[in-house]
Parts: sequence; structure tokens; C-alpha cells
Amino acid sequence: MKHLLRSVALAGACALLVPGMMYATPSLAAPSSEAPEWVFGHAQTSSTSDPTKLDILGVWAHPDDDASFSAPCGVWGDLADVRCGIMLTTRGEGGSNSVGSEAGPDLGLRRENEDRAAHVRDGTVDVYFLDRVDFFYNTSAPLTHQLWNHEETLRRATQVVRETRPEILVTWPASFDAGHGNHQAASMLAWEVAQAAADPNRFPEQLSGPNAVQPWQVKKVTEYVFDFGNTTKLPDQANCLAGYAGIEGRPYTVAGTWTGYESEYTWVEGNVQGQPAGTPKTWAQVGGENAKAHATQARLMEKTVVDNRCTRFLVGKSWVPMQENGTEGGGDDRSILFGASLPDPSGMPLGTLMYGSPEAQMVAPGESVDVTVTLEAGEQAIPAGTVSIDVPEGWTVSDKQATGELTSGDSTDVTFTVTAPDSSALGTMRLPIRFASDSAEMTGYNETHVDVVAPVNGRFTRAGNAAYYDQWTEDYNVFVYGQSPARRAIGAGESITVPVTVTNRSSEAQSGTVELTVPEGYALNQPSQSFDAVAPGKTATVEFILTHTDPAAVGNTIDEVTATTTAGTSVSTEKLELNVVPTTVIPKLAKAPALDGDASAYGSTPISVAARWEGEECSSEADCGGTSQAWLGWYDDALYALVDVVDEQASAAATPDRCFGHWLVDSVEFLLDPLAPSNDTSTTFKLGVFPFTDDPDGRNGNGANGPCWSRDADHHQGFSTGPLAETIEGGLNAPGVEVKAFAPRDDSGAYTDGHYKLEVKLPLANLPAAIGPTSTAPTGDQASNAVNPTYLGFNITPYDSDTPDFVGQTRLAWSAFGSQQSEPYRWGHAYLDGYEPPTDRSHEAGDPIIPDSALDSIDSPQTVFQSATRGVPIAGLMPAADVTVAPSIDAEAIRVPLSGTQAGTARAFLWKGDPSFIPVWTSSCANSAHNFDACSPDDGAAMPWQPNMGGRLLASVQADVGSTDMTIELTDEIRAALGTDVHLLVSYRNGDTVNAWAYPLVAKKDGDTPTPKPDTDKKPGDQDGQRGGDADQGDPNATGRPGGVARTGASGSALIMLAAFGVAGAAGLAASRRRH
Repeated sequence: MKHLLRSVALAGACALLVPGMMYATPSLAAPSSEAPEWVFGHAQTSSTSDPTKLDILGVWAHPDDDASFSAPCGVWGDLADVRCGIMLTTRGEGGSNSVGSEAGPDLGLRRENEDRAAHVRDGTVDVYFLDRVDFFYNTSAPLTHQLWNHEETLRRATQVVRETRPEILVTWPASFDAGHGNHQAASMLAWEVAQAAADPNRFPEQLSGPNAVQPWQVKKVTEYVFDFGNTTKLPDQANCLAGYAGIEGRPYTVAGTWTGYESEYTWVEGNVQGQPAGTPKTWAQVGGENAKAHATQARLMEKTVVDNRCTRFLVGKSWVPMQENGTEGGGDDRSILFGASLPDPSGMPLGTLMYGSPEAQMVAPGESVDVTVTLEAGEQAIPAGTVSIDVPEGWTVSDKQATGELTSGDSTDVTFTVTAPDSSALGTMRLPIRFASDSAEMTGYNETHVDVVAPVNGRFTRAGNAAYYDQWTEDYNVFVYGQSPARRAIGAGESITVPVTVTNRSSEAQSGTVELTVPEGYALNQPSQSFDAVAPGKTATVEFILTHTDPAAVGNTIDEVTATTTAGTSVSTEKLELNVVPTTVIPKLAKAPALDGDASAYGSTPISVAARWEGEECSSEADCGGTSQAWLGWYDDALYALVDVVDEQASAAATPDRCFGHWLVDSVEFLLDPLAPSNDTSTTFKLGVFPFTDDPDGRNGNGANGPCWSRDADHHQGFSTGPLAETIEGGLNAPGVEVKAFAPRDDSGAYTDGHYKLEVKLPLANLPAAIGPTSTAPTGDQASNAVNPTYLGFNITPYDSDTPDFVGQTRLAWSAFGSQQSEPYRWGHAYLDGYEPPTDRSHEAGDPIIPDSALDSIDSPQTVFQSATRGVPIAGLMPAADVTVAPSIDAEAIRVPLSGTQAGTARAFLWKGDPSFIPVWTSSCANSAHNFDACSPDDGAAMPWQPNMGGRLLASVQADVGSTDMTIELTDEIRAALGTDVHLLVSYRNGDTVNAWAYPLVAKKDGDTPTPKPDTDKKPGDQDGQRGGDADQGDPNATGRPGGVARTGASGSALIMLAAFGVAGAAGLAASRRRH
């Protein structure tokens, strides 16, 4: 198990909540003698409110991952009156912050509000957070699953799905190439929860008790089709996929939605885009503006006219009839909804299940596979008819089969045998499934898929993250994007073993050969290897030794090796992407360098660190890159490096408390992997060094405006210098590190010498494990090389920014491959000449220390309000009904007595204004909808946030149930802020059970009871005490779509601030039209 330590130190002005203690607000005007008396109105309670019924639920990892979801949700709401929701595993607490000092939980609170603000206009006010840790950028799904506690994450997600009963899930592609490991894991989660929510054997504790939910069958899992740069030219018109034939090479149905429809929002007078005031904005425009609401992530207010798009969604799995591409219904902008939230145009009743299940995903030419088609009636009967499967030309399939009439709840399974011809092409094949009623008044379409592979298939053997992904695809039967691509690295001049795994998918034992084809500059120990009598369904592995023949190569290239597997008439090929990384020898120095910037102390040839691997091109050799280089050496168990970085313009200067996120400013990162190649960076040492800071008093201990350094995304991340280094979980993380910076700048911020230097001492005892001893340096000849050598994974990566606003621009490196900061296998290989580690230093890494910076949702007023008013438990936990809250208010205080049979902790937040969102941007426009309009070039600054969530949080208090009542003293400042736009929000948690209450403040009338009773009645949608299921009944007085949730009304929000602060005294925003 890895250590996840709950972070309690909060950045900025945020103060820790103390049970029973209240924090006062800044001074406001004295209260009027005419001020009304106040009481709390009727509570809305999470455990007694009917849970919100969703149509579409988006599943992502971070608050800005859903940026492109807003426009289609707005369109779907207008065209079909459906409701979207969002489930995020994290709040992005581990991300950077370009507009403030918030980090960890404080940043999570701010990013939650950004996401709520980004979606309130399209009516998506249901945003669920699973409170998983956003630990650091990585490209490892297994690491993410481990640190998120995969089973607990799935349990929480299943609770949310069973509560909200979405028909459709939307996510990013569950592809190995999805990038960020958090993104991979969240996309996988969508598929996992679709299966788990429907399975009564998964998380059965959710299905019993007074607040039980029921299993829920999601109808479709869909994934975004990315088209960066809008290169796929689709019609800019309604029903934008009319006549669309699908994606070449990926035969899955694709649904599309045109975002050019007019929204309910209009252009304001004086807008900088020059659009006529009062004319409607398109949903593309509204969605584009919403997507830029993530100010902390260096987004800027949208000040251009946004082009319309045809947003596409690949239907990875459908359990219901749908519309086929190329048909009229398939081109409809509502096609994603057909069969799930809207009746299928072909006539099958809403609620009908119709889907296919192949007994095996892989089939060889000449072999057969059985496909079972399930047909199940929903509330309406399905008439008698026939089911058939279409197959590609040359394939065979058993005849269509009759199905009798199915009444509500009845189902039938019919099985077909599908056979691929000997001459079948390899690849994914679509198998259309069709239903036709005997009366010819009703038809239905769905599809399933099989992958045709060679009878004897050779694949380069996968390991690490790739092997994990391939196992996941098999466990969950998700092959939309196939299995992992073949990738690995080789150092210049090295020799490595290349294994190939041969799988026999035929019905007879097979023998044959595997041949490797390599490009110029490589040598093989032998070009082919044989395998003998591999039984059906079994595997065999053959190995080659591959040598890169040029040890002086600079690397940073990708070569291709091809494996051809032949057995009789079966021939298969696979290509291996081989990343050639640079190698170097780090010499032993005669003495320790003086850290004075003198390269002569190293006496070795420098390595270049000027190759770009990500970001903007350098505008010139003087701008960045150029002759940037580094000298290396080791002495007495420490590594020394002198780095000379070519750069004209200096970046923003971080204060010592912002000595993290080095990629936002000029900096150099040193990356060392003693266990090379590690699967991820949790077993590595990564140190980001800032050459200068905004520290005129030298309080960080490195001189006036001196350098600072911190470890990031590694075995023990956190501040590494200055007083903050003493606060890091697990103690100091880089003792003995020394840094000298030579970075003179003039008044304009230009480097006076056109470059800066950093010289560092890195004690090797700080690494998570011992190094080596490393092998002898590679020669390019297998006879003298160590095969699969031992080396130090190593890289140096300068980051360049020429802006004053903490926005990174260009990333350079010695070993320059995309995402290299998270993929140690693509770092360079260093050989430490003569180095022997201390005998008592372990060659195994201990558990990494990764702070658990996740905000607990009970500390977010916005989440508390949503849970109380929308009826879905906080963070996917179980609803608790054994705590009673009965607040009262008098002239001196608000008192919140708590009683219950269980222990636990409660929090109360006094909130002023609309709790659904807080505007992100400043705007000078009159009547700007939610401050997304610009009427001046100066508009679009980030709204003030600290210390009180933009003036919304009046006070906050915490107490243990049964220990003491929570009390908020009514200071003059708080009394002056009281009004009908104030809510008392209360959260409770005891282990895995939670509850939430929202009490509106109302003016007292004669006869009012000063202490309202909490709502403890059974919810109107309950059936035998169960939540969810088919019940979709809400407030009968509410307006809008079925389910009783009004399209307009209040929503709420709040903060994790474990503290309470004052208000700016601003009145609440005017209500605007929203689908709530």
C-alpha cells in the first residue's frame, strides 16, 4: 500500500476549523434598527429528498475535462428537455494555479466553483465529486487505480449512478493513449460503473436498508470523438451527421450534435466581438465561453466569436436500439438520445433492451464465434417478430430467429453462429443486429463487434502499464480502441532483449517462425526464431537480442521494428515503436565542484538540453534552446550538474510559497530513476529548480530573490527548501541539496547575458533506492555490451516562459519525448563510471509519500447545498438518516443543535447569495449573464476569491455530534448581511454515511415557529423504502421536465474552507433562466 497522507496545511488565508469555534467576517455597515427578525424556513434534506433523475452523466477526472460538454448539453436540453450531470473523480487539487496562491484542498474548492460556473448556463447543476486524490500528472492507470483505491472509487461511482439513474454515460476514449493516468482511469470508470450499477452482486450493501437504491441499467456508454483543429469537415448545419458513414477503421456508430442552435442567452450592448445587442448567442458561443471558465488553469475569458461545431460521440456500447449511421435518424442531432432518453424512431418502445454479446472478442479467419442477442421488454410489450445478424461479405451466419410477443419485463435470448471466411481481412468487424416485428410496424437496430486476428498471432510482449491495460480490456470486454500499442525504449549503443508472444487462436496445434525486421543502425543476434506445437488457445514466447549500433547517437528519434509471425498460411505482423534515448557516461570527479558556475571543474563533454519536447517552438536560438547544455559528474555519493540555459526573457517570479508548479515559469527539472525503467514516477526523484524568486528579504534562506526548489510528482513530493520544507509529510525530502543560481536580469526582465546558469549538488541518498552499480557504457556491439544493462534513468528538462502571468510556453530536454516528465522509460540512460552505492542502501523503493490533498466534499458548501436540494448523497457515500438538525436564530447567535444515535462530525456554513455558482470573471458589461461577457479589453480578470469565496461565506463552524451544539455568533457584520439570499448549510459524516441540510433564511411573521423541524418524511419517489430504480417523482409543484425539478430556481454552493470569513456585502445575483 502506498501512503496517502491527508494534508491539513491549507494555503493562503484559509484557517483550520476548530470544533465549536466561529470565525468572524470583515467589517460591514451597522445593522439597521428596522432590520427584520429572521427564522429558518423548511429544510431540504439529502436523505429525504427524491434523488435527481439524470438523462446523461459525464464521467471525467478533473473539473476542466468536461469543458466541451456544455454546448451539447445546452442543445439537448432545448431539443429534448433532457438533463445532464457530471461525475468527477477529483477536484484537480494537484493542478497548477495561474491566478492565486491556493493549493491542495483550497485549490479544489476554487476549481469546483469554476466547473459549476462553466455549466450553470446550460442547466448542468448536478456535479458529483468522488473525492479521489489528484496526486500528480502521470500516464499510469495502475498507479491511479492504486492511489484512488480502485474498488472504493467504483463503489462511490456506483452509488451515484444508482441514485441518479442516467440513461447515457459520456466520457473520454478509454484508450491506452488517453494520456494522463487520471484520464485513463476515469474513462475506464465509465465502463466499469455501467456494468457494476446493473449487477445486484456488486456493492449489495447499497441495495438494502432504509435508504436503499436499486440496480440500474445504463443504456449507452459513449466516448468523445476528438478532432483537434476541426479537420473533419462536417456540415455547419442542423443534423450535421446526415449521410455520415462513420470513422474509417473504427466501425462503431457515431452520434453527432450541432452546436449552432440559438441559445436563450443574448449578446449584450457593447460586446467586444461587435455582435448586435439582443441577438441570440449560439450554444457554440455559450459553450465556448463556459469552457474558458477555468481561470486557475491559465484559461482566458473568451472574447472572440466561437465557431459552430459538430460534436461527435462514438457509441462504444448500447444496450438499447439505436439509429444507424447513414439513416435519417442516425443523422439527427438527437441521435445519441434515441432508444435511451427518447423513443427510437424505428418504433421500439422506450425501455426496450436489445443487444448482442459475442462469446469471444477475437476470432480467426476460418473460425466461428457464437453471438447471443438479448431482447427484453420494458414497460411496453414487444410484438412477435424476428431477430437477425448481418455479416460482412463472404461471412456466414445462422438464419434469422423468431421471437414471440414479450410482455413487460419478459426477455428472450437467441444465439447465432457467425463464421469468418479463410480470406477474411483482419481488424474490427461490425455485426449489425436487426429486429423486425411480424406486422412490419416496428424495427430495431443495434450492433456488436468482433476483432479478426490471424490464426497464429505474434505480439511484442507487453509489460507494466501496457500489460495492465490489455488485462483491463479483457476483464471488462472493452475493445473499442483495441489493445495497447507496442512501445519501448533503447539507449544509444545498447543491447536489449525483445520478446514476442505467439498466441494460437486456431483449432489445431501450430508451429512456425517469428522474424524481426530492423532499420539501418541495428543488429540482431539472429533474424528469426521458431516455435513448435503451440496448442490451441495457448501461447509461446521467443526472444531476440537487438543492438543499437551507434553509442554516440543523440537519440530523440523513434524507429520501427516489425515482427512477422508465420505458421502455415497464417501470417501476422506487428510494429514496435522504439524510442531511441541518449546515453552518457557520468565521470567520477577529482573533487567536489565549488558550485561557482565554472564548467572546468567537470572536465567532460556537456550534454545538450536544447531539444523541444512540448509547447511552443522557440522563436529564435536566443529565445530558448540554442546551445543550452549541461556538464555532469559524481563525487562522494552525490551527483553534480552545471546547466547553462539559453534564454532572453525572464518569466514571472514565484514567491517562496509558490515554489511548486515549476513548469509555469523559467526553471530546470532534474529527473533520476534509480530503478530504471520504472513504470511511473512514484519510484523516482524529480527536483524542479527555480533560478530566482520574488523573495527580496531572503526569508526562504537562499538570499534575496534567490533560487528555490521542490520535488514534484515523484516518491516524496513537496517543498524542498526554506521554512515550508519543514512542513512536508514524512520530513525533509531533499536534505543536502545545494543550488547556486547565476541569473542576472535587467529592469525589463531580460537576462543580461542572454542565458542563466544553475549548478546543483544532488545527494544520491535522497533517491528512493540505490543506483546500480551501473553496467559498463554501451559500445554498439553485442559482443561487448551488457544485454539489458543496468543504468540510471536520467533527464534534465529546462522550462521556458516569457510571460509575467505564470503561463509556461516551451519545454526542452536532453531526452525529448512527449509526456517524458511522467514516463521514465523514455528518459536518457546514464552510466556512473566507477560508482558503488553504500552497502546498506536498499535497491528497493519504499512506499511513496503522496499527500492526500483531496478536498472532503462535506467541507464544500456548494456540494452540501446540491446534496440537500437534489437528493443525492455527498461523494457517492451512503445516506444517513439518524442525525437530527434543528437550527434556531435569535439576536445573538445561530444555534445548531445536533442529535443522533451515531457519532460523526457536522459542519455548518452560513452562505450569502446564489449557492449554485460564483462568477469567475470581472465584466464591465451591463446585464452580463453570469459575467461571461466582455465589453472592455480589461474585462476578464479573475474575480477575487480569498478569503471568503468571493464574499459568499459569512461564517463556518464544526462540531462532533453529541459533544456540543454548533454556534455562530451574530456579529454586527453578519447581522448586516442577513437577508432572504442567505442559507444555513449543514453537512454530516460518520465513516461512509453522510447527510446534508439546506435551511433558507426567511423574515419572521406573526405566529412563526422559531425552530423548524427537519424534513424526515419518506421521499415522494420512495418505493418500499428504496431510492432510485424506476421512481422519478419530485415536487408536484415544480415546473419543467418530468421528475419535478424546476427549470428555474435557486441552487447553492460553498467552501471547504475549514474556516469562516466575511462578505463583501454584495447582493445576490439576479436569477436567470436555467434548467435545474
